[in-house]
Amino acid sequence: MAVPRRTSRTRYVLLVLVLTAATIMTLAYRGHANAVIDKAKSGARDAFAPVGRVVADAFRPVGNFFRGAVDYGSVKAENARLRKQLGDLRRQHLEQADQRRQLADLLRLQGLPFAEAIPKVTAEVVYLSTSNFQLTVEIDRGSAAGLRAGMPAVAGAGLIGRVVQVARDRSTVLLLTDPSSSVGVRAPNGVVAVATGQGANRVLRVDYLAPGTPLQKGDVFVTSGTEGSIYPPGIPVGDVATAVQRPDSLQEDVTLSPLVDFSQLQYVDVLKWSAGP
Repeated sequence: MAVPRRTSRTRYVLLVLVLTAATIMTLAYRGHANAVIDKAKSGARDAFAPVGRVVADAFRPVGNFFRGAVDYGSVKAENARLRKQLGDLRRQHLEQADQRRQLADLLRLQGLPFAEAIPKVTAEVVYLSTSNFQLTVEIDRGSAAGLRAGMPAVAGAGLIGRVVQVARDRSTVLLLTDPSSSVGVRAPNGVVAVATGQGANRVLRVDYLAPGTPLQKGDVFVTSGTEGSIYPPGIPVGDVATAVQRPDSLQEDVTLSPLVDFSQLQYVDVLKWSAGP
C-alpha cells in the first residue's frame, strides 16, 4: 500500500511543476509580444511623424486665418466703440462751449454799460438772413412782449440795428450792415456824422464828417441821439477802420468796423425806446 501513496504524491508534484512552467512561458510570451507591439507602435509613430508635420504645417495657415478673422472682428468692434466715444466727447465739448458762449452773451446783456435806464426785452436769435435783398435776424419776441417796429436792438458790444417787423411772438431786426440802414453817429470829439451799411461782412461808410476831424484807427463812434433820431445816444456802433483826409474835400473818407459780430449773434436786447412822442 505504500507504493501507491508515493506515486500519487509524485504525480501531484509533477502536475504542479507543469502548470508553473506553463504559466511562466505564457507570461514570458506575453511580455515578448508586448515588447514587439510596443516596438511596432514606436516604428509607426516614427514613420508617420513627417506626414503629421506636413499636415500640421498645411493646416496651420488655415487656423491662423480663422483665428485672425476672429481677432480682426474684435479689433474692428473695439475701434467702432472708441470712435463712438470720441464722437460723444467732441459733441459734449461743443455743447459745453456753446453753453458757455450763451451764458457769456447773457451776462454781457445784463451788464450793458450803455442805455442802462431804458427798459429792455431779452430775445434769442432764431434765424439769420444774409440774402442779397436784406440783412436781418429774426428773434423770438414780438408784440406780446411789448415790442414795436422802430425799437433799437443791441448786443453786449453795441448796436446791431432796429426792429422793422413785429408779429405776436416774432420780430425782424434790420442789421446795421444792410445798405438801407443808416444811423446818426458821433465821433470821440463830438462831431456828428452818419454811418451807412454796405453789405454783409463789410465796413460802414461814414458820411458828412467835417474835414479836419482828428481820428485814429480804433476810435469808437457811438449813436448821436440827436433830436428825432431813432436811436438813443451813447450806444457804441463801430471803431475806425480807415480815415483819410483829402485836400479840398468837403468830408473825410472814414469807415467803421461794426463792434458786433453779426454771424455769432445768439441773444439780443430790444430797447423799449422811441424817439416819437
